[in-house]
Amino acid sequence: MDRRKPLTPAPAPRREGAEARAAAARRPAAPLPPVTAANSNTRVTTGRPPVARGTPARPLRPDEARATNSNTRVAPARLIVPAPIQVRTPAREANHGLNSERMRAALVARLRAQGIADERVLEAVHAIPRHRFVDEALASRAYEDAALPIGHGQTISQPWIVARMIAAARNGRELGKVLEVGTGCGYQAAVLAGVAREVYSIERIKALHELARNQLRPFRLPHVRLVFGDGMLGVPSAAPFDAIVVAAAGLKIPDALLAQLAVGGRLVAPEGGARQRLVMIERTGAQSWVRTELEAVRFVPLQSGVLL
Repeated sequence: MDRRKPLTPAPAPRREGAEARAAAARRPAAPLPPVTAANSNTRVTTGRPPVARGTPARPLRPDEARATNSNTRVAPARLIVPAPIQVRTPAREANHGLNSERMRAALVARLRAQGIADERVLEAVHAIPRHRFVDEALASRAYEDAALPIGHGQTISQPWIVARMIAAARNGRELGKVLEVGTGCGYQAAVLAGVAREVYSIERIKALHELARNQLRPFRLPHVRLVFGDGMLGVPSAAPFDAIVVAAAGLKIPDALLAQLAVGGRLVAPEGGARQRLVMIERTGAQSWVRTELEAVRFVPLQSGVLL
């Protein structure tokens, strides 16, 4: 039996020279590994210079706003946002925790429970820190529902009466121009500023007029105008008024104030001597007014003239 081995093709003779080089060029090249920071000789960059730990970054200069290698997109310079400024609470507000939201919210809750239903008025009361309008010795009592002395024989009205009078004068309307007679320390004018587009407030005692000006200045209420003069005469140059609120009791409502009330407007004021009642007068026509008596109250007397 012929046990010869099967024939196998002989290996191709090794090509030399130009022919071998041409064959090598025709073979496909092996794929390159992906370029990563671990296997690349090129530093991967975001286009920003490195920031040392603990030092703030700075915007790039025009000559720096380019990548350190050509395959990196240039990122925009990072905007540095400063930390918010901490505003220090004045020492007077810090006493007794009187700048607390809780105390003003509790006051508004009491007023609502006592029948004040006008939410716009309640919001205005909530917005004004009453302790800023009383002497520091009385600041701890500022959110009691009580009248407190402000000097010169005058008082800051209790919060309920302030809210009651403003709500009655407003009657759910949007108020344009309002007159307050008896600025006092400025508290009621500040509350009125929350419900009216323009507030005029007149005070006959020069020292209180200046006190109110100083008290109101930090609140920056450009639509509140303080006037020094005889409140019984009103402010005829600014009339007519959509509402007039009087913070002192006369034996009768001055005719000058009734004349300065706009048709459809309301005046709310205490009236009487030893026995006083809150009255509301609505102007229904050029020569007609309707009077309504409300609660029994107790106010300082309304007086004429000015005190320098």
